[in-house]
Amino acid sequence: MGGDLPEYFFRVRDNGAMVFRVDTQNQQRRIEMDQIAVVNVKNGEIKANGDRKLSDTDIEEISAWMEERRELLAERDIDDILRTVDHLNQTAQWAQSKAAPEQLEEVTDALLLAMHDLRSVLVRKKADRLLKGK
Repeated sequence: MGGDLPEYFFRVRDNGAMVFRVDTQNQQRRIEMDQIAVVNVKNGEIKANGDRKLSDTDIEEISAWMEERRELLAERDIDDILRTVDHLNQTAQWAQSKAAPEQLEEVTDALLLAMHDLRSVLVRKKADRLLKGK
């Protein structure tokens, strides 16, 4: 591996990451990764690994990573929703132009219930926002 490596590596996992300090300054010039913490992005918790004491720099780096991760996950959520809009449009086109009666029979009830549920939630949330705006 060439180039400068970062001082920290974050192994992403559900709700957070395991944090490693990267070390290349050893006699064998091998990359060593020492786990220093586990973090939970949802609640902001940082747990030092074992009896380790995290430095102020460790905390700052981990906190900065968690903030960037939260922003990335929020962007992904919006992108997923916009892709869902595309899929709904493609599904409408499929139902209108390509779907066989047996295929429509297979998916119609599930789609109608999911769309009804989504519509109910969206209408309720929009009404709440309008009422708060007054």
